Amino acid sequence: MNNLTLFYGPNAGYVLELYERYQHDPESVDPATRAVFEHWTPTENGTAPATHARSAPAAANGASVRADVDNVSYDHGRSPLDVMHTVGAARLIRYIREKGHLDAHIDPLGSAPPGDPGLRPEAHDVTDEHLRALPAEIVRGPLVAGSANALEGVKRLRETYSGAIGYETDHIQDYEERSWIREAIESQRYFYGMDTSRLRDVLERLTAVEVFERFLHQTFMGQKRFSLEGCDMLVPMLDSIIRNAASVGSHEVVIGMAHRGRLNVLAHVLGKPYSAILAEFQAANRKEGASAADKGSIGWAGDVKYHLGARQAYKDSGIDAMPLTLASNPSHLEFVDPVVEGRARAAQERRDQPGAPVQNEHASLAVLIHGDAAFPGQGIVAETLNLSQLKGYDTGGTIHIITNNQIGFTTDPVDDRSTLYASDLAKGFEIPIVHVNADDPVACIAMARMAHAYREQFGKDFLIDLVGYRRWGHNEGDEPSFTQPLMYQKISEHPTVRAIWAKRLEQEGVIKPGEADDMVNALMEQLRTTWQEVKEQPHTGEKQRPTQTAAPVPAETAVPAQELVALNEALLQRPEGFTPHTRLDRLLQRRREAIEQPGGIDWAHAETLAFAAILVDGTPIRLTGQDAERGTFSQRHLVLSDVETGQKFTPLQVLPQAKASFAVYNSPLSENAVLGFEYGYSAHAPNALVLWEAQFGDFANGAQVIIDQFIVSGRAKWGSTPALVMLLPHGYEGQGPEHSSARIERFLQLAAEGNIRVANCTTSAQYFHLLRRQAALLEREPRPLVVFTPKSLLRHPRAGSSLQDLAEGGFQPVILDPVPRENVAHVSRLVMCSGKVYVDLISAYEEQPHDAIAIARLEQLARFPAEQVQEIMGTFPSLQEVVWLQEEPRNMGAWRYV
Repeated sequence: MNNLTLFYGPNAGYVLELYERYQHDPESVDPATRAVFEHWTPTENGTAPATHARSAPAAANGASVRADVDNVSYDHGRSPLDVMHTVGAARLIRYIREKGHLDAHIDPLGSAPPGDPGLRPEAHDVTDEHLRALPAEIVRGPLVAGSANALEGVKRLRETYSGAIGYETDHIQDYEERSWIREAIESQRYFYGMDTSRLRDVLERLTAVEVFERFLHQTFMGQKRFSLEGCDMLVPMLDSIIRNAASVGSHEVVIGMAHRGRLNVLAHVLGKPYSAILAEFQAANRKEGASAADKGSIGWAGDVKYHLGARQAYKDSGIDAMPLTLASNPSHLEFVDPVVEGRARAAQERRDQPGAPVQNEHASLAVLIHGDAAFPGQGIVAETLNLSQLKGYDTGGTIHIITNNQIGFTTDPVDDRSTLYASDLAKGFEIPIVHVNADDPVACIAMARMAHAYREQFGKDFLIDLVGYRRWGHNEGDEPSFTQPLMYQKISEHPTVRAIWAKRLEQEGVIKPGEADDMVNALMEQLRTTWQEVKEQPHTGEKQRPTQTAAPVPAETAVPAQELVALNEALLQRPEGFTPHTRLDRLLQRRREAIEQPGGIDWAHAETLAFAAILVDGTPIRLTGQDAERGTFSQRHLVLSDVETGQKFTPLQVLPQAKASFAVYNSPLSENAVLGFEYGYSAHAPNALVLWEAQFGDFANGAQVIIDQFIVSGRAKWGSTPALVMLLPHGYEGQGPEHSSARIERFLQLAAEGNIRVANCTTSAQYFHLLRRQAALLEREPRPLVVFTPKSLLRHPRAGSSLQDLAEGGFQPVILDPVPRENVAHVSRLVMCSGKVYVDLISAYEEQPHDAIAIARLEQLARFPAEQVQEIMGTFPSLQEVVWLQEEPRNMGAWRYV
């Protein structure tokens, strides 16, 4: 700014634009620029009055340069009017690049784009004549090659930024990313090329998609299937993404989606046989009055066909088999999102070595397919997007596709979101967004390629808003013209994308006349033949759902005392030069003596020893939750901080005896997405002990859908076998009726047929053995485990255990307090309880002992230890009464269950 003679052409336009901003608001420009403009004003003859020159920085040769701006003629003598036209052209060009999506023709049904006055030349005081007089170079970039002037360059810009694709990238802060995206957009050769065979491939895929849906519609009239028709290009786009992932060495692709189009994706991406899908329709279509077994529903287990997932090996020329996983999903549309992310993260990590897990972000790819109403409507989407760049949860970039049929059930967009686009939520996370017309296969494939390339380049999410329509009602059983009559009049007259593409290929000579119809007829005949074969085969019903074993599977959980002492000592070592907090380190170092003292091992100490012993056995561990590193109640301290440098140190990651990885992360302020992530991780890494800790047990309420629809029912519905551990602090310490409760009653209502394990321990040794048992049963008998962990008992002497308690025995589902032999015959009342209330009870009992009362602790609530309870009751020949004691009111807690 010290030498205004340097500014001409577009640069002069930039100066004048700054000057206009300065005139409107001097504070809108930086102080140095403001100082220049205080003494400088353009004049009609192209000169400026004298100003006070400011010293410029030293020149390259070291000489001092002093700028003289008296009588400066800018733009080499051109008039201010010419310069203003240059400024206007520059503004128009920038506006098209940034806001051209507002003029893009992305709706296959032909609705007018929202538009913006700033996209018109007159808004910037320029005309086509002015643009024709300006050189093409002011447009800049690959698009201007061969353009005679700025007008031709602007037309090419409009074709690119306001055609079948609308690009939104100006919300991205990183310059390198913006530059890459702009180069990718304007150098279209990168993603747009398709040879003849690929053009035919797309037609064949669109034919398969359409004919499959048409056959189902005609054969199973009115049955729910959530058709993909209107967004058919989803399947070829997934083909492109998967092919590109395989070509760069990805080991797995994990896909999550709701109902819309799932059957088509199962058939044509995952390779589920047509016969299997048709058999599921047949099962749902049998006559009423058939037996439960005939209907294929054993006690209402299983799930509907459009919720089911699948796993298939992808093979292509020159590429080894690569697993494709489509995660099962309930009717809660977007709740599969974090589950998929957790699965993808598990597939990226090596856990078979000590230390932190080793992540390879290129090892797997997550693809999430959203609905246009669900993406902005369901909060778990935002929670999941927030995970994308966090160290404990990132997966190297997810490709998002919104299958945008411009309607949510029967709701118009104006009623289901407060934003212009369904995708606007992603802007806050600096995710590139492209809106693409679902009737333009070339544009759709190009965006699929671009999405994967961006993900590989920057390791970040990319979102494609695939704008199409929905040919039928929400579930094929309702009449959409009742609520959207004008839209469905258009749809009824609109050709399918297959027909549009076939016509184009025929015109271009890629296929012969009639060839597209032959493809349709051949596939329709194949489906008819398959359906006839399915009808002739007897239906055997669904597979019996997995149930619990008749007896608990034994597990060795004790660890020799000498080994525990060695582990304890190793955990107390610190790196040379590491300076922990003095008070904290003093508390931890006391564990050296505490391990030898009767009852000296408190809750967190026992937990750390359990983790260490599990790592020695070769089982990896992952623990997350809000404040999980420190522990909500400042009890855990698995990660230490150097008070001088802030450096972190995790003793369990440098444990010499360990044979597997250990990871602990403080989660974001989320229960829903984080618990879903950990569920997915656990399901995909069945040999790892995965734990999630709620800050308080009642916070699990925020993840109730994940608990209800995935954790407790996934085994019966989908045959999934995760063994996720949920640690829920519970106990009445005067913090209110719900803030103190982890809602034991809810989990016990959800417990059935051995689907989950539920425990409420009273000692640190019990917790130690419980964790060790869970790790030992990961492969033999995997089940989710819900642990109601204490708050006030974390440091309570009565909850402490001795070394021998950890070195001997195992987890006890029921514990009977010792009764003197001479008193056994006198016991008439058995008081049973669970968890913290036992400490209150035993304290009162010791003050007023009674020979007729015995006390038993129910440490495991589910599976209910009926045999052990019966055995304890049989111990007392004079028993007349069994009392259940709990802190909670009668409509809460375990009372009704017990």
